[in-house]
Amino acid sequence: MSVHPRACVAGAVIAAAVAVSVALGAQTVIKLPKNKFTPQQDVELGRQAAAEVRKQYPIIRDENIDSYLTRLGNRLVESAPSEFKQPVYEYSFTPVNLKEINAFALPGGPMFVHRGMFDAAASEGEVAGVMAHELSHVLLRHGTANMTKAQNPWLQLGQIAGAVGGAVVGGAAGSAITQGSQFGLGTVVMRYSRDFEKQADILGVQIMARAGYDPRALAHMFETIESQAKSSGGNGPQWLSDHPNPGNRSQYIDEEASHLSLGAPPDSTQFPTIKTAFAGLPKAMTTAELARAKNTGGGETGEMARSVGRPGDPVPRPTSQFHDISGGKVFQASVPSDWTSLASRTSMKVVPPNGYGDLKGQTVFTYGVEFGVAQSNSRDLHAATDTFLDAIARGNPGLQTGGDRQALRISQRSALLTPLVNPSALGGRERVDIYTTFLSDGSLFYYLTVVPEADAPAFADVFRRIAESIRLTDAR
Repeated sequence: MSVHPRACVAGAVIAAAVAVSVALGAQTVIKLPKNKFTPQQDVELGRQAAAEVRKQYPIIRDENIDSYLTRLGNRLVESAPSEFKQPVYEYSFTPVNLKEINAFALPGGPMFVHRGMFDAAASEGEVAGVMAHELSHVLLRHGTANMTKAQNPWLQLGQIAGAVGGAVVGGAAGSAITQGSQFGLGTVVMRYSRDFEKQADILGVQIMARAGYDPRALAHMFETIESQAKSSGGNGPQWLSDHPNPGNRSQYIDEEASHLSLGAPPDSTQFPTIKTAFAGLPKAMTTAELARAKNTGGGETGEMARSVGRPGDPVPRPTSQFHDISGGKVFQASVPSDWTSLASRTSMKVVPPNGYGDLKGQTVFTYGVEFGVAQSNSRDLHAATDTFLDAIARGNPGLQTGGDRQALRISQRSALLTPLVNPSALGGRERVDIYTTFLSDGSLFYYLTVVPEADAPAFADVFRRIAESIRLTDAR
């Protein structure tokens, strides 16, 4: 079955209030945006995300490059304003062998710097400028501030890995890793408003100046990135969309620089040696090449397009051993311990071996369960469920009613169970049961099961056990 609901994500991200004010004749005063998450939660999110990035990115293992990047990063952290520093943050600065001019930072401190940044930079100050910009996103907690603004609780997941938040250049690989991680986050952390971008620019140049770098070097690097984008015919760096240009970037950076005093100049004599060390590495991949190598890609819902086992091969009967999973602030549930979780922006599949992936050039979902959130414009559960099923049916024209709808309860809330049948990609028919209930904000939470009709009796108990384990954790 190819189940891809086309329901819209509930709640648009509201525009950020401008948190930058200028004192006449002095440097710009920057205020932290509203944030309902704690700094420790930033650390936990960043720690999980960084672990996923390290699994999927081509990390550079070179002691000289590592130590250089760490010294540079630590100098910038030491130069940051004390009011924005969080003692719990875990800073790290990791080089990756990717071609694009890019760096990205995750909540709580992990930062990754592309080789392409060093290849393009004319000076250490240009690299320091981009790193200071990314550090500013961390210090100002822009990732979790974006999550605070998101009104769809699915976009406030507590378990976040593969969330490439703060990239100057998002790129195909950043998107693929976000979509393909076990705990999906989507784009809410990845895309900053123009106000947040300007904040990161301004705080970044202030940090640069205190660290002894000419802040104008950041403007020079942004000009290099924009020039590369134009020369590539629009297929260049994606910071133009993920990190929108606030406008007059070089102008306001130069203006801010005129109000700043430089700290003691750093020793930049090692920079040419490090550029040479980067140049001697194996050929860098592009993010598109990395995405193809990982065999991932985005569909309409940002679904991970990789296989769990080999669809078409026998699927083992469910184990009696279960473990807990969490959909952040939305739900918790228990699932078989040998099943794999796959998350997209608005849903999470949990599938047994050989239950999901490529079969004869088509991505199929033949065994397993899915949890998700869909927008609803009705407070009547029957009407909201019908609208949701209509969206599913548009992508599955053979879907038919498989029995009478039943009233039941999920996590002590009124719910509906709608049994359906559908042609199976494996031949014959499959059983699809969809459980629906409301979240506190009026969104529709659903739990969906799918199994070939012949195997339905063998999976009935495990599907029932998962349904009974669901605990909805959104605030009421």
